[in-house]
Amino acid sequence: MVERWYPRGVSSAEARLRYYAERFDTVEVDSTFYGLPRREYVENWARRTPDGFTFHVKAYGLMTWHEVDERSLRPDLRDFEYERTDRGRVRLPEPAMLERTFRIFADELAPLREAGKMGGVLMQFPPFFAATDPKRTAHHLDYLESAQAMLEPVGATMLVEFRHPSWVTGAQRECTMRFLADHDMAYVSVDAPQFPERLTMPPLAEATAPWAYVRMHGRNRDTYFMRTGSAADRFDWLYTAEELAEWGEPILRLAGETERTWVMFNNCKYDYALRNAREIAEILGDVVAPRSGGVPTGEPVPEGDAGSGDQLGLDV
Repeated sequence: MVERWYPRGVSSAEARLRYYAERFDTVEVDSTFYGLPRREYVENWARRTPDGFTFHVKAYGLMTWHEVDERSLRPDLRDFEYERTDRGRVRLPEPAMLERTFRIFADELAPLREAGKMGGVLMQFPPFFAATDPKRTAHHLDYLESAQAMLEPVGATMLVEFRHPSWVTGAQRECTMRFLADHDMAYVSVDAPQFPERLTMPPLAEATAPWAYVRMHGRNRDTYFMRTGSAADRFDWLYTAEELAEWGEPILRLAGETERTWVMFNNCKYDYALRNAREIAEILGDVVAPRSGGVPTGEPVPEGDAGSGDQLGLDV
């Protein structure tokens, strides 16, 4: 994307963001999963994008029970107690450390909130965050409530992405959706590879908050569970028109049930996300917000390499 999608001369971070924001009205920031956001960067995001542009921000891994690289910790977090694995990964932070992490996250994102450009906070949980028995389910639901309370200073919708299908299997599906709706948490609908022998989330479109959120991960069964290589390699998939059309009716239904519905493309190989965002915009028609998913009429669309780490999207 950096080398091929942007025209020659659009090379600085500022120029690339401005160019992107002329063509899409939202982006999902993925870098914050690996390290807490920094205010100076966030101020630049707010300043370099037009009014109406929206940033959805992925929660730092520690906030969603993932192990994180100890080197990513802010200095003031190192004074707390936590477990350190042999690989230098941080896990099981003490409650005070977790609370401090949420507070830093909220404080650093203040420029987006003040500029009216803060969207949702994506809370993507690991597969072991499951609803496989009553005790575990209750424990995990309690954490969702406490996380939402700690995110309140951000002023953003909490977007909940489960990665274990127990949350939407059998009678638990209704319980999950009722809980999210009662707490104004947005269920994240996903499109991901389906396996007969492994567990992934089914393509279920549900609206549980004023906003709906759809993430398109691609359908590459060979790479989806890779633990080596880049994210672009893992999500190496270009949706066909037929595959995107499968989501046309569900997205339109979500749009009819919510104030806004966001469709984000995580297939960050080559220019796949850009192409598919434009194509789904054509499928959805005039419900797509102006500027979303395309370029000005008559402007050629460059071909080439993508994979910036941030996800492309549009809203309807």
